[in-house]
Amino acid sequence: MRVGVAGCAGRMGQMLLKTLAAVPGVLVVGGSERRGSPALGMDLGALAGTEPFGITVGDDASVLFENADVVIDFTNPSATAQHAGYAARTGAAHVIGTTGLDSEQVAAVTRAAQRAPIVLAANMSLGVNLLEQVVEQVARILDTEWDVEIVEMHHRHKVDAPSGTALILGEAAARGRGVALRRVAKRSRDGQVGPRVKGEIGFAALRGGDVVGDHTVLFAADGERVEITHKASSREIFARGAVKAVLWAAGKPPGLYSMKDVLGFSVAKPAAD
Repeated sequence: MRVGVAGCAGRMGQMLLKTLAAVPGVLVVGGSERRGSPALGMDLGALAGTEPFGITVGDDASVLFENADVVIDFTNPSATAQHAGYAARTGAAHVIGTTGLDSEQVAAVTRAAQRAPIVLAANMSLGVNLLEQVVEQVARILDTEWDVEIVEMHHRHKVDAPSGTALILGEAAARGRGVALRRVAKRSRDGQVGPRVKGEIGFAALRGGDVVGDHTVLFAADGERVEITHKASSREIFARGAVKAVLWAAGKPPGLYSMKDVLGFSVAKPAAD
């Protein structure tokens, strides 16, 4: 299987190169970075901390989609939306781990998925995807007397907030309650904000140090509180999940897929009476 890595010099990109190099039957055929990146021209093996690949970093991601069966993409929202167009043109599978996409960029990815298999996932770890399912189930069981708050912390270099994973967890809680997140989300609080609105789903984003990613969903009622937490101590968990997505996506028909499709699990809704 031929695999390309867009954003290969980033933290996740380097981890992916190292992980992919050890997977039998996978051949890394290219890596790309933004124009002006100091990584341009470097051998991919130097980024992965392995033996030389004999392939250097380029600045044209379209070449990856022309030469690869699957391209994995941890870049930025505008680049990812453009890359989805390359996937649509070539039919190559596109595995997206980029977070912070706005509605127009998601729409561009969705359109591209009509012509290529695309896996879009804010978080590719098994634990977080399990957490998403648990949160949906708990939210379905508990009524709006239980307040929902989502707290996340990441390293000081993260540029989007709340994290994509926090928003996915918010969507899960909203699904469990049968509401649209956009109608009940409270992104931040500052100053004289008044009492908490019943039924809202709150978010708090913390940034500092080298934290890979911590997420806690709190269900708080009078006299008791339930907290469900996932803590990532290494980016390797995301790389392992991403490789699962790469192996799964190759040869799939066009469509927009999630990690639940890749991992093959979901929480079933209760049967109607």
